[in-house]
Parts: sequence; C-alpha cells; structure tokens
Amino acid sequence: MALDRKSGFCESNSIFYSKRDPMVLPPPNQHLDVTTFISSQPHRGKTALVDAVTGRCLSFSELWLGVKRVAACLYSLGVRKRDVVIILSPNSILYPVVSLAVMSLGAVITTANPISTSGEIANQLHDSLPVLAFTTCQLVSKLAAAASASKLPVVLMDENNGVEAQAEGVKIVGSLELMMESEPSESRAKQRVNQDDTAALLYSSGTTGKSKGVMITHRNLIALVQTYRLRFGLEQRTVCTIPMCHVFSFGGFATSLIALGWTTMVLPKFEMSKLLSAVEAHRPTHLTLVPPMVVAMVNGAKEINSKYDVSSLHTVVAGGAPLSREVIEKFVKNYPNVKVLQGYGLTETTAIVATMFTKEETERYGSSGLLSPNVEAKIVDPETGRLLGVDQTGELWLRSPTVMKGYYKNEEASAETIDSEGWLKTGDLCYIDSEGFVFVVDRLKELIKCNGYQVAPAELEALLLAHPEIDDAAVIPIPDEKAGQYPMAYIVRKAGSNLSESEIMGFVAKQVSRYKKIRKVVFLGSIPKNPSGKILRRELKKLTTSKL
Repeated sequence: MALDRKSGFCESNSIFYSKRDPMVLPPPNQHLDVTTFISSQPHRGKTALVDAVTGRCLSFSELWLGVKRVAACLYSLGVRKRDVVIILSPNSILYPVVSLAVMSLGAVITTANPISTSGEIANQLHDSLPVLAFTTCQLVSKLAAAASASKLPVVLMDENNGVEAQAEGVKIVGSLELMMESEPSESRAKQRVNQDDTAALLYSSGTTGKSKGVMITHRNLIALVQTYRLRFGLEQRTVCTIPMCHVFSFGGFATSLIALGWTTMVLPKFEMSKLLSAVEAHRPTHLTLVPPMVVAMVNGAKEINSKYDVSSLHTVVAGGAPLSREVIEKFVKNYPNVKVLQGYGLTETTAIVATMFTKEETERYGSSGLLSPNVEAKIVDPETGRLLGVDQTGELWLRSPTVMKGYYKNEEASAETIDSEGWLKTGDLCYIDSEGFVFVVDRLKELIKCNGYQVAPAELEALLLAHPEIDDAAVIPIPDEKAGQYPMAYIVRKAGSNLSESEIMGFVAKQVSRYKKIRKVVFLGSIPKNPSGKILRRELKKLTTSKL
C-alpha cells in the first residue's frame, strides 16, 4: 500500500487514513452493552458528577448504584430490549443515570431538546413511539401537549411540586429519586445485548425539514469512549453547559467521561456568569464550548479576568462550527495558559471524527484537526464522483467505528447517506492538506448552523408558504459573529400585500424554537430557481453578501 505517512493518503485507493494511534475495541461479536463497558473501565476517580447550582454530588459508587436501581425499576415497569425511552430535561446530574440505565437493558434512549416546541416534540414522539418518558415538573406540560391524549407513562426527575398525577396526555408513574433509593424486589434475567444494537436515538435536522432519528449503536459509543481516552486521558475536571440532548454533550458528559473517571460539574443551561462562577469554585481543567460561548469569553475577557479566577483551565474544547483564526488568536491572547482544541463531527458519526490533540496542532488555523483514531476518509468530487487527493476540495466521505447504524425507520435516507461499503457522505465540502489536517470549506447540505444547532431551511420555508400573504419564500444562512449563522428569509409577497418584516418574523417565531427564528427578511420580485424548480441558494447567498 503506497501510503504517504505525512498526509495519511494512499495513492492506490485514494483513501486518507488516520495518523493517530489506533484505538483498542472489544471483538465485534462479543455481547456487550455500552453501560457495562463504561462501568468496567478502571480509574481512580471519586466524584463523578456535581450539580454546580445546588452543590449536590454523585460519587462513582452512588452513580453506578443508581443506574442499577433505576434499571431494575424500568424492568419492573415493563421496559425491555429495543423499547424506546424518551428524556426531556435540562442538563442534570441525573441525566447520565437515566441514559445509562436505559441502555443497560438494551432499550434505546432518545433525547429531546427542552427548548423544542410541543409540535417538534410531538413529531419525535410520533416517529420513535417511546414506551416511557423521563421529564421534569417544569416540562411535563410541554410533554403532555406533545403526547396529546396518548397517556404516555412519565417518570418525574425532580420533586413533584403540585404536578397533577394524571396530567392531560401523560400518566405520572413514578419518581426518579424514589427509583434511586429503591431496593430491587426481584432478580431479572438480563437480555443479551449485541454491540450493533441501537443504544441511542438522537434526532438530527434533515435538509427536507423532517427530523431524522440517528441510530447510534453500543459499539459507536464504545468507540467514542476509546477516542476520548486517547485524546484526553483519565481523571480530569470539567464543566457541562452544552445541552446533554445534543450528541456533542451526550457522547461526552453522559457516557465517555464517566468511563475515564472525570468529575463533571453540571449547569442546567449556559449562563456566562454561572459558568465562570463554577470554574472559580470547582477548579476544572477543561471546558467544552460551542463557538458562540468562545466568542463571549473573548468579548468579555477584560471583565472576566478581573472578576473571576480561571487559572485552573488549560484546555477549551470547541465544536459545533469552525472558529476563525481571529477569534482563536484573541482567545489565546486573553487566556494565554489555555489551548483551544477544535474538532469536527456530525450526529451521524457519534460526534467527533477529526480532532486536535496538542497545542502544536492548534496552530493549524482554520483546521478541524487530524482524523480521529480508526477513521478513514475520502474526498469525492460531488459532480463526477471522482476520488480526489491531497489539497483538493470535494465532499468528505467517512468510514469509522463511530458511523451510525442508519436513520430510524428510514431505509431510503440511510441508503442515500451510507453506501454498501460503509462510507458515510457528510454533505460537507472539505479538503485534507499535506500534513493530514481536515479543513471544512462549505456545506453541500443546506442546513444552517445556529448556536451549534441545525436548522433546516425547508422546515422554515414550509411555514412561510403557509402564510396567506406569501407567494414564495427561500431561507438561507446569514453570518453572525456570536451565533455562527442565523436564518434569514427572501420573501415574495402576494399581489397587493403590505406584509412587513416584523410581521413575518413574528409569524415564524410563534411556531419554532428560539434558534430557528428568522432574524432578517428581504423582499424580492421572484426567487431564483433552476429549470427543475430548485432554489438557487448560492445566488441568494451572493445577493446577501452584497447587501451586508
């Protein structure tokens, strides 16, 4: 095999191979669930999780006892292998307990975003058909509205503060706190779990606007644990502020870092002052942030450094979208003892597939790092299908132990995304340079990345076209320093309409999550389209650039 050790590129098959040391994985035919794998990993960590607001701690022994007890209670409630259990909750030290307990049974955990609308959650319920839900008192009404009259059984994750025992659309069947204190009344026969069984079902925005369930297997998560092991090592301290419903946070804080003996301080949501107070009080070594959070730390650096002690930090892990060279240089200037490690990944690859490990690698500005351990890549000309080489831009295809099993109940989309040889088509235009560093150039996919979340233009366009005074609509991204991108809309009004920008933005805002809101509207006489009627988004992007 004619392999260039410097770039990782093989001339004979046009595949880029990871330059990282390979990870060790259990034999694929071994019966093993990810919870058992994580609990068996040796480390000397004492405290697993800390509630950064209340100070409540879970030691590793308390965590694993809780997982065992909750799993037994779930079994007594009738949860079995392949059943889906949904969790709708802000970040919590109990989130990993629920997730690990569900997966230990061979059941499937699906995570819902607490800022999603009832309509968005209803779509996820309709697709995944969960047999049980975990949620909080604050969110139970939203879940009930989404569940309609199906009487979905619900376990409350916090104190029952006056929640109706039989809320419309749901049926309260238990308390997570009581589950964690219960003694199993009977032994249960543990069902065999294959590594290729689905462990988690995470929903990713599709370009069509219909959210798709990404089937992440036990082996996918085991491979992610081993990637984290090679990247970070054992027994560090960190703060979780990214939503655990997102693959970036679920794969890290709810699974991988527990295997490595890390202590994680958990914040229910991102608030800069509370994050910095947690850093000062708990002395973490690492922070995992999305680009808007990094930008906020840059913009507030003078006040932060004068008001808070952040000297314990030595690493910031950034993902979700690329950081510009300017932002990284400003961050390092203001926090000289902290290195910024970027990465690249998708929900479909169980998060990271290209990463930075060292300070030297962070100096390759604009890069997402080197291919992660055991990852293979191709660069494919999207027009001709021809395989490309070093420093040539095309669609990035990936093959890795972390590539998803497929899309849930959607064989057509799965076949379009993963070919017969296991190559996942990312929909991103990239190139890999002569040193093996991955650079993301543009998105072939039409998804908009706002604050680390994915927004499908087609979903917003469908909403806009439902307005009685809108004749045609197109949604594209508009760049933003803090959020990365925001959705903006080009609108063709119906004859005689005086519909305003604010009216359109308000119409959409009532029906979608915050990050999907339209932030700018431009009126046109017609939307540019090709002969087959497809919106020419690149033309609109050029028009947007000229107007900014």
